[in-house]
Amino acid sequence: MRAWIRLCCWCCLGLVPFGTAAADEVKEAVAADYPFLDALFRHFHANPELSLQEVETAKRLAGELRALGFEVTTGVGKTGVVAIMRNGAGPTLLVRADMDALPVVEKSGLPYASTRRQVNLEGEEMPVMHACGHDMHMTSLVGLARRMVAMRARWHGTLMLVGQPAEENGGGAKGMVADGLFRRFGRPDAALALHVIPKYPAGKIAFGDGLMYSSADTVTITVRGKATHGASPHLGNDPVVIGSQIVLALQNIVTREVSPIEPALITVGAFRGGTAPNVISDEARLDITVRANTEATRAQLLKSIERVALNTARASGVAEDLLPIVRVHDDGAPTTTNDGALARRVRAAMQAGMGEDVFVPWRQTDMGAEDFPDLVGIDPPIPSVYFEVGGTPPERLASGDWADSHSPLFRIDAEASIKAGVEAMTYAALGVLGTP
Repeated sequence: MRAWIRLCCWCCLGLVPFGTAAADEVKEAVAADYPFLDALFRHFHANPELSLQEVETAKRLAGELRALGFEVTTGVGKTGVVAIMRNGAGPTLLVRADMDALPVVEKSGLPYASTRRQVNLEGEEMPVMHACGHDMHMTSLVGLARRMVAMRARWHGTLMLVGQPAEENGGGAKGMVADGLFRRFGRPDAALALHVIPKYPAGKIAFGDGLMYSSADTVTITVRGKATHGASPHLGNDPVVIGSQIVLALQNIVTREVSPIEPALITVGAFRGGTAPNVISDEARLDITVRANTEATRAQLLKSIERVALNTARASGVAEDLLPIVRVHDDGAPTTTNDGALARRVRAAMQAGMGEDVFVPWRQTDMGAEDFPDLVGIDPPIPSVYFEVGGTPPERLASGDWADSHSPLFRIDAEASIKAGVEAMTYAALGVLGTP
């Protein structure tokens, strides 16, 4: 409790972070360490694994942390890694890196590009690529661990490093919490995470002291009808037509039910129905992603989707026992929102070590989401900060020669982004755990 009170007081007072090392010391140490980190990054990039199948990835991450003297536990939340280093009395800081990759064929042209294929949990063989930077995140986590071990005299408390599985399918954070992450290893006083972002110049840092990412929910609507011959539609009830009406009606929720100055999004990404041109089937399915920037809007959208689906079917004459089945999947993620006081403290620590010009203005340009809130949103929530590290050389940004996350063309400036990620996270960690 005393450690938590101390952390709160530091944040409220807005003090210059304790334990901030000289800029040149950290910068030079990270530069000297980079050949090792580069080799590690290339290994992770060339050997990606799908969600909840990160067996070899977790083994390598655990091995690196164990070699540094951390107490390492594997298999948390199936494939998760938890590494603990206790360094006297003080706060507990959690730092998280996600581990999983995507079912994407890599076309980046990198000499260490992935050619890996893996059978997913549904039994399908898929290509696999680190198209969202999780290889950089894990490398930065190891880089942070190496710095904090070397600088143990500069901080006190407990450092909890988490290798999280299954961020891409949204269940990894929940799985680790359900597996007793905080019951088994203790409740952190603060938590940090980073993400490499290609829209910013490589090596630059961006984050705010409030909202960072939208919420995300997956909704499936199974539209049921009455099958018949395609030449006799009057004898049936066509779920494809009803589903089409639902698709259009859903857009009215955003444009007519949500305030025009409140971000909201309902995207029907897949519409499956029918088996032949002359057959009216008895079922169609809509797969939907739903995004919002507040939990109130999130709840409103989900409630309205069900109302629209059911009543559109009723208006088409569907019997009550055949109304659509609306399912909100359990892999949804809340909004990612930084704790204001901790964000200002972390920024001050980074600025003291890296200078003001390392920052670029943070801006929300899409409604991407993260499951980091599922890790820290327990009751009461753990104060947390999520920051972004630029990943694209400025000249490529200027020419438009860059690809966003989840693209087969995704590639980052590994050296600039990893060095900045390690430096920034080291200063952030010292800002929480540092001592005078």
